[in-house]
Amino acid sequence: MKSLCSIRDIYRSIREFEIEFQQKHDLCLNEGMLLCSLRSNKLSSGEIAEKLGLTNSNASKVIRSIEDKGFIERILGEGDKRQMYFRLTVIGEDMLREIGCEDQRIKEIINEIMNKKEYV
Repeated sequence: MKSLCSIRDIYRSIREFEIEFQQKHDLCLNEGMLLCSLRSNKLSSGEIAEKLGLTNSNASKVIRSIEDKGFIERILGEGDKRQMYFRLTVIGEDMLREIGCEDQRIKEIINEIMNKKEYV
């Protein structure tokens, strides 16, 4: 039962983190993860779906939302002009710095939960 309770607590903590993240940055967690995924390279929609663990359909929705906010742009593939890639815009790079992908406290939250007296 301890592990089930710890999973519940991790889920609650991640949900609280997501709410705080959305209030602070006006982005859902998937949108933030998309920006972090594009920090040093361009990706196709299929690559984005795989990195984020989303279906192609859900990835398209996240891409569209971030694109509408002006954080990413579409670029054509160099070898195959039918291939579409996405990269950060200057505004997206600014948002990425604001988010600070590496500075998020997820690991800290999970460690706090797993180190609780009732789970040790």
